[in-house]
Parts: sequence; C-alpha cells; structure tokens
Amino acid sequence: MSSIVRQSAAIVVGFVAILFLGFAALAQTPSASAAKQNGLFPPPPSDNEIRAIDLEGLKKLLQREPSDKRPLLVNFWATWCDPCREEFPDLVKLDADYKDKGLNFIAISVDDISDIKSEVPKFLNQMKATMPVVLLNMNDPEPAIKFVDPTWGGDMPATFLYDKDGKVVYKHFGKIKPDELRAAIDKEIKK
Repeated sequence: MSSIVRQSAAIVVGFVAILFLGFAALAQTPSASAAKQNGLFPPPPSDNEIRAIDLEGLKKLLQREPSDKRPLLVNFWATWCDPCREEFPDLVKLDADYKDKGLNFIAISVDDISDIKSEVPKFLNQMKATMPVVLLNMNDPEPAIKFVDPTWGGDMPATFLYDKDGKVVYKHFGKIKPDELRAAIDKEIKK
C-alpha cells in the first residue's frame, strides 16, 4: 500500500473511532428531561415567585405611575386567617375575570417570613392562584397598617381598590362580598 492510502485509512479509522466514542458518550448521558428529574438542572424560576417586602416596598407597590391608568386591587391576607382562606377562591376568580380587562391586582401576605417558601406557595398552588403575591415582612405591622389606611385596625382580610390616581375608592374589612367588589371594579374600569 502506498503511504497516502495508509494515511487516508488511518484518518478514516480515527474519524470512525471518534464518532463511535461520541455516540457512546451520548448514550450514557441522561436526556434533558431525565436530567431535570434527577435534579441535575435547577428548576426554572417560578412565574409566581413570592418576594418579601418591607414598608418602603409596600409604599412603592401602592404608588401609582402616572402612565398606569389601571385600577389597583390590593388584598391583605394570611394562610392562618380562616376568613382569608374562605374568600381566596373568590379573589382567584376575580383575578381571572378582570386581569385582561385592565385590573392590576396584588395579594399581600402577612404570614411569617419563614412561610415564604412553604405554607404560602403551598396554599397558592392549592387555590390555583396566579396573581402577583408579596409577603409583608415587618416585625411591627402598625406603620404599614396606618400607611395603607389610618382607619384600618389591622383586621383581616382587608381589601382596597385604588383608582388610576391612587385614591382608595373601595375598602372592605373581613371577607369580601364578591358582587359588591365587582361593581366597584367595573365602575373604575369604565372610567
């Protein structure tokens, strides 16, 4: 055999060996879905991730951007509050019915910060809630309560509807009356 033929044969054999080793390695590597199941990749971030806020964060949430003309519905709740748990399905329905009609809605949990990764998301998943949720993390909630409404004694649940200018146009302490709240929302959306 000539040296050119031997070199060509060696190159072909080397190339085939590289291909074979590559396929063998791929066969031993778990698929992307298997890797996710085995915990090799971190789970994607949740669309409804709950973040903690303080008083300044609450103030920023309630501030109205001049360009944002949507009414803002705010509900204060907790997983340990029975009336809050009872009304939550109505809030989930309101969110589903109004999110595409121009309502901005945020649910503010007052649960303990230790529940931000356990009880709160567990409850939200059970409720199939998709609205944005934050956890108010304050040792003393009194300044937040007085900031939101000086007449509010901290009773829960508490629901506030703000107009496009940031003025409270509806408030309710205790379990909401869905028809009453819907009428208030409809009035603000039509403005």
